[in-house]
Parts: sequence; C-alpha cells; structure tokens
Amino acid sequence: MKRIGAPFILLVVCASTVLAQGLGNLKDDNLQNCLDGIGECNLALVTPSQAQQVKHLQRENNLWGCLTGYGTCDESQLTPSERTQVAQSKDRRNLLACETTLGICDQTKLTPGEKAKVAEIAKQQNLLNCETGAGTCDTTELTPEQTARVKELQSEHNLLACETGDDLCNSALLTPVQKKEVAGVSNEQNLLACETAQGYCDPTMLTPSENSEVAQARRERNALNCEAGDGSCDRTMLNEQAKVSSRRRAS
Repeated sequence: MKRIGAPFILLVVCASTVLAQGLGNLKDDNLQNCLDGIGECNLALVTPSQAQQVKHLQRENNLWGCLTGYGTCDESQLTPSERTQVAQSKDRRNLLACETTLGICDQTKLTPGEKAKVAEIAKQQNLLNCETGAGTCDTTELTPEQTARVKELQSEHNLLACETGDDLCNSALLTPVQKKEVAGVSNEQNLLACETAQGYCDPTMLTPSENSEVAQARRERNALNCEAGDGSCDRTMLNEQAKVSSRRRAS
C-alpha cells in the first residue's frame, strides 16, 4: 500500500482552505448585495434568519420608495393600509407642487378646496410678478386698484433705473419732471466722475465753473501723487500750479 506523502496532504489542505475561503467570500458578497439592494441577491446562500431579515429590509425599502417618491416602488408588495398611506403621500406631494410651482402639478388630483387655494396663490404670485417686474405678469388678472398700483411701481422702477444708469431705463417713459430729475442726477454723477477720475467723465456736460472745479481737483490730486512718489505724478502740472500761485500772490 502506497503511503501518501506529506506534500500532497499539505496541498489538499491548502486547496480546501482556499475553497472554503472562496465560498465564504461569495456568501459574504451575496449577503452584502441583499442588504444593499444592489447586484444579485441569492437567498439560498444565506441562513434562514438572514433571509427573514433581508426580506423585511426589502419590504421596508420598498415602502420608503413608495412613500417618498425616491427609489423603486412596487405597490403590489404593499398592504392595504400601506397603499392608503402611499396614496395620501402622493396627494400631499402633488398639493405642494401646485402651491409652490416646484415640480409637476396635477390639478385633477386636487379637492375643490385645494383648487381654490392654489388659484388664490397663483393670483398673489401674479400680482407680485407685476409689482416687481420678475416673472410672468398677466395684467388681465389684476383688479383696477392693482393695475393702478402696478403702473405706479413700474414708473418708479423705471425712474430709479434711469437715475442709476441701469440698462433697463426707458427714457421715453419718463415724464417731463422725471427727465429733469434724471438730468440733475446725471450731472452730479458726471461732475463727481470728472473730479475723482473714477468712471466715465463727459467734459461736454460741465459748466465753466464746474470745469474750474475739476481742474483744481486734478491739480490737488496730482500734487498728492507727487508727494507720495506715485508714478502717475505729472511734474509739468506742478510747475503750472506754481506759476498760477505766483501770479495770484503778485496780484
């Protein structure tokens, strides 16, 4: 009788160990798939206790998906009471979408009271859009008082846009009084821009006295730049300023 060598026995033991580890890993991966709901889940590879827990978890996950609208939902797995819960949850989500205009709103699913509430919200939203100029404004939905208020606000917004130099300004809509007011604001801003060298300066808009103010402001600013050693210093302006001061003292 041949004696089985030790190396062969060791090989068999190692192979058995590797096979056992492989089966163990396979079972662990399968259980993880069952728990995560991702990949193939073979309940034959788990223990009866684990299979019961997995089935309970799958039912809970399915109910969560049906109630929230996120994830998969198989309503055939729901109990009658769960179906009622899910139907109520759908109605609440639909009402929220109708009231906030976020999401898909199915008005056929609303009760008469809910429809009236949603219609009132839509009217208030339309009024707000008309008053602010944001969103779609349907003036046919406004009352005479609301129409007058909206026109007043639109005129005010346009005036402010013109006074601030906003692109939304429509000067054709300004009244004579408003045009005069806008012109005054524009002149003040232009004078300030010329004196500070900030922004766009239109010298043609300046009066003779304003031109003198701007020239003096430039000389003073240049003198400060020269004292600070700034590269923008213009020495020729300093000489001119000294000559002007000298003539004033002589006179």
